[in-house]
Amino acid sequence: MKLLAFDVGGTEIKYATVEDALIIADKGFVPSPRDSFDSFAETVCGIYLQHKDEVEGISMALPGFIDVDSGTCNGGGALRYNNGRCIGKLLEEKCGCRVALENDGKAAVQAEYRYGALQGCRNAAVFLIGTGVGGGLIINGEIVRGRHFTAGEFSFVKTDAKDHGNEENILGSTCSTTFLLQTYRNRLQCPETIDGREFFSRLPEDPIAQEVLDELCTNIAIQIYNLYWLLDLEKIAIGGGISRQPIVTEKIREKFIEVNADSFTGRRHFRTEIDIVPCCFSNDANLIGSYITYSEKYR
Repeated sequence: MKLLAFDVGGTEIKYATVEDALIIADKGFVPSPRDSFDSFAETVCGIYLQHKDEVEGISMALPGFIDVDSGTCNGGGALRYNNGRCIGKLLEEKCGCRVALENDGKAAVQAEYRYGALQGCRNAAVFLIGTGVGGGLIINGEIVRGRHFTAGEFSFVKTDAKDHGNEENILGSTCSTTFLLQTYRNRLQCPETIDGREFFSRLPEDPIAQEVLDELCTNIAIQIYNLYWLLDLEKIAIGGGISRQPIVTEKIREKFIEVNADSFTGRRHFRTEIDIVPCCFSNDANLIGSYITYSEKYR
């Protein structure tokens, strides 16, 4: 089976053909339309028409609470025009082929559980650091979606009970790449735009960058600690663009050890043990995960 897989984000739409044995080819990307669903559908269909003679259908990972059975998207994330739409059916009608949708975080956990860093785990998760925070859960060997398809949406977890009315008081704001770069610019009192590549190029010689990375990784370590106690996770895989920097996973491990030690001062009869690892598939995880969802839906 060969599919055209899409990984839809707020900034760009990545795509590639994916087939058995996880052969990925013909990669490309285009800017994500910001104006309307019609523009989005035209973009997707235009790419599909270039490949329609070689693929069976379309698999797609995208933000939002995705009903994989009906193809409906709620809470469309950065692409708000997707909210409430039965995107799967609309794209099937426009492109003339089968379409399967998957939430981006759940696509990543599908890929890592089947073929990557989470193979063989009973309870595990992915934690995706990006503009916000994505996530996915494997519990008792199965992906968890929930009644409203919101299971694993770490980004919406409140982080400070004393400030619960603040819209920015969520994990997606304190554990994201956005937090990292905005905090760094604020500490420098710098109006210029600094992206992740520039930040990590400065990191070895810049104590302020090191301080901000420490803060981000401490925030993430605390949430991993909480997830451990909620779900008894044995492993968590760190993904998202900045996870390609080895220091990120290393620093999260370091901060987790500190959080764990601080939490058990004087109560050392039990210690949390969780393996924190980088995702295997990096930017290809969502393409692979959506492929898996399609194969399960139409097998």
